[in-house]
Amino acid sequence: MKIYTKTGDAGETSLFGGRRVSKADARVAAYGDVDELNAWLGFVRSNLSDGQLGEMLEHLQRDLFALGARLADPGHKIAERVVKAAVTDADITRLEGWIDQLESELQPLRRFILAGGCPAGAALHVARTVCRRAERSVVSLGPDAVETELLVYINRLSDLLFVMARVTNHRANQPETEW
Repeated sequence: MKIYTKTGDAGETSLFGGRRVSKADARVAAYGDVDELNAWLGFVRSNLSDGQLGEMLEHLQRDLFALGARLADPGHKIAERVVKAAVTDADITRLEGWIDQLESELQPLRRFILAGGCPAGAALHVARTVCRRAERSVVSLGPDAVETELLVYINRLSDLLFVMARVTNHRANQPETEW
């Protein structure tokens, strides 16, 4: 199979199920934002020597592929065929557990902090902002366009990425700059 198909040369792409839409379609933009977030997490993994966080990030990347697949499926039919494309309450609970686990290493926040720190910590702050943009894109699709679990997952993920950025900087002995 060749990487180029030429089917998108006129500015259209296919959603799951074969429906053709403009590459400017809001649904395509939403899963594009999720794809960008996934790439940022890969970038962080490539700059991180922390095995625990690296494993978490790889798991998150797999989750984001599932989330993107769900976004590309307006007919909600992919889960019937592809089990790994599910995003469930158990995935959300896992994120919350990771947040609680990682936060136990940190001092409570007293003020806002400026994004920065070591390269991996700063990149996690960028990933957090991309995650928030992806969340806005998903929300803009409307209340009935996606499963509730997708919205909750991506909201919780941005919280996790914030905590991961703080932990990464803490473990690298990089102080936080308060605002």
